[in-house]
Amino acid sequence: MTEAGRVLAVTESLCPHCLAKIPARRVARGNHVYLEKECPEHGSFKVVIWRGEPSFESWSRPKIPAVINVPLTRVERGCPFDCGLCPDHRQHTCTAVLEVTGRCNLHCSFCFAGSGGGAARDPDPGVIRGWYRTLLDAGGPYNIQLSGGEPTMRDDLPGLVSMGRDMGFSFIQLNTNGLRLSREPRFFEELQRAGLASLFLQFDGTESEIYRKLRGRDLLADKLETIRLCGELGIGVILVPTVVPGVNDHNIGDIIDLALEHLPVVRGVHFQPVSYFGRYPQPPSDDMRITLPEVISNIARQTGGRIKVENFRPPGCENALCSFHGNFILMPGGTLMPTTRHETNQNTSCCCTPELAVEGSRKSRKFVANHWSASRPVPVQKSCSCGGGGMEEFIRTDSMDLFLARAKTHTLCISGMAFQDVWNVDLERVKDCCIHTVSPAGKLIPFCAYNITDSQGRSIYRGRAD
Repeated sequence: MTEAGRVLAVTESLCPHCLAKIPARRVARGNHVYLEKECPEHGSFKVVIWRGEPSFESWSRPKIPAVINVPLTRVERGCPFDCGLCPDHRQHTCTAVLEVTGRCNLHCSFCFAGSGGGAARDPDPGVIRGWYRTLLDAGGPYNIQLSGGEPTMRDDLPGLVSMGRDMGFSFIQLNTNGLRLSREPRFFEELQRAGLASLFLQFDGTESEIYRKLRGRDLLADKLETIRLCGELGIGVILVPTVVPGVNDHNIGDIIDLALEHLPVVRGVHFQPVSYFGRYPQPPSDDMRITLPEVISNIARQTGGRIKVENFRPPGCENALCSFHGNFILMPGGTLMPTTRHETNQNTSCCCTPELAVEGSRKSRKFVANHWSASRPVPVQKSCSCGGGGMEEFIRTDSMDLFLARAKTHTLCISGMAFQDVWNVDLERVKDCCIHTVSPAGKLIPFCAYNITDSQGRSIYRGRAD
């Protein structure tokens, strides 16, 4: 760490080897930003967290923290060791992840849950009902994502969906690889009748070789059949690519093109840059990572400029460094009209005014429920009330009536989220997390904290009974 650099902020992180909380800082060198930290016992670590445009400085935005009205744990050791949520957490739940099984029908190269290798019993329906009740007691109903493992391994999955709907959860999404759904349409129909709103579909690319490398075999036909069935059943689908450098980062534009071809069944594409959980004794090299601005730049380049870097904005809900989003309307003739815009000049942007985190959570929860479900009339949303970003700027030649008609059926949401591993975890980001996994004991754990492992694969939370 002897290279010259400019310290942008001081934060905290974890030692990859002993999980001790240690000081960290974000350091800029040119248009790259690194997280640097040092453990008294295990030495220094440096990992890239931002490369390229939009600039790191323009992307950051201040927020006024939310207050956790019903904390489920006390502050004793500090973040990230008191999750539950604790009173020091700074954002409400937007999406609650319920892991209904640890079983899986794949053995993927990259897996948050480390699924497929164990024989642990699935939580019984009574336990899951208790999780739903905990969410209601903590301020819900929130958006629900049923996950795992592979949740379709449970034959009683439709009952878990209807249970949640009966208890007042109006948006329930399934995080799935889609294999069983593509092969058992009747099971899929049961889920639809139970009230399933959306699929969060593992979809790593449009090329068979990508699946062979990441998932062990060619799954493209299964994915396309699942999308087709979603159209028949009226279930919205979000394509979710795990982006791995050298494997599928060249295919980003083709994934978006496929999504556009399948509008309005496909409601969005949600890119997830690869994170390194599990056993990694040595730090993954920087060329094994792809940062959010690099995903955005790849989108712009691989779509031939139809989508521009400035069409994407920081999140209003979670920490700005966690994600991006952009919304686009496909017009007749193939023109993409953006309805979001990022103003890079903070002196002229309304985004320099601190936002209420609680308002960001409310808007995000509503947006996902409205736009990620099956196609139906939805309100067109402006991205900003000031100049430089409202959709009026983009309406040039088409009538407003046509624009509004297309907005109801042909809006595509393109987003990305950079999950944190032990090498690049920033506790400021953890405190702002709005995606919370419900632990077996009914605690609400920020997603990254729940999945973090040390360099030998040992977890802070996953696998714990308390």
